[in-house]
Amino acid sequence: MFMHHITNQLSLKLIERQDADALYALIDANRDHLRQWLGWVDGATGPDIYRNEIIPAWLTDYANGNGFACGIYFEGELVGTIALHEINQMLRQTSIGYYLTGNGRSKGLMTTVVAFITDYCFTTLQLNRVVIECAVGNTRSRKIPERLGFQQEGILRDAEKLYDTYHDVAVYAMLARDWSHDFIGAELQTDNRSN
Repeated sequence: MFMHHITNQLSLKLIERQDADALYALIDANRDHLRQWLGWVDGATGPDIYRNEIIPAWLTDYANGNGFACGIYFEGELVGTIALHEINQMLRQTSIGYYLTGNGRSKGLMTTVVAFITDYCFTTLQLNRVVIECAVGNTRSRKIPERLGFQQEGILRDAEKLYDTYHDVAVYAMLARDWSHDFIGAELQTDNRSN
C-alpha cells in the first residue's frame, strides 16, 4: 500500500479497491458541492462502480506508470482526491486533477498537496511539464495553480460541458525549469489559507 505523509496531519494514499465504500460515501455526502464543477458526479451511483470499474482502471494506470489516483487524508479522514492523468512519455508531461470536501476545505491543504505532487512530477518522474485545467468560474480551484506560480497559458472557450451548460476552461502549466523547491517549504508551513 502506497501512503505518504506530507505533514503530521496530511497524507496521501493510493486508492485501492478496499477504499471503494469510503470514496463513494465521501462523494455521496458532498454531491451538491462536487456537482457544480465535476461532470462525473451523477455517474457515481454506488461503491460497486468504484470497486469493479473505476479503481481497477486507476490501478492499471499506476502499474503501467501512466498516472495514479490518491486519497487525501487530513487528520486520518478522507477529504478528497488528487490524480495524475495520463503521462505522455514522449512529451514528458501530465495533468493534475483534484477536489476537496468538508473538513478539508479552507485550510490550504490542496495547495500543499498540489505543490508536493508537482515536485514529485519533476524530481521523481523527471517530467518536463505539468498542466492544471480549471473551469473559468471555479475561482477556488484556479487559486491553487496561481499561488504556485503556474503560468496561465490561455482560455479554452466552451471546452467543457456540465449538465447542458458550456464552460470556458483556464489552462495553467508549470515547466520543470521554472519550478522551485521553495514552493514546497512555503506550502508546508501553511495551515490557514483558503483553497
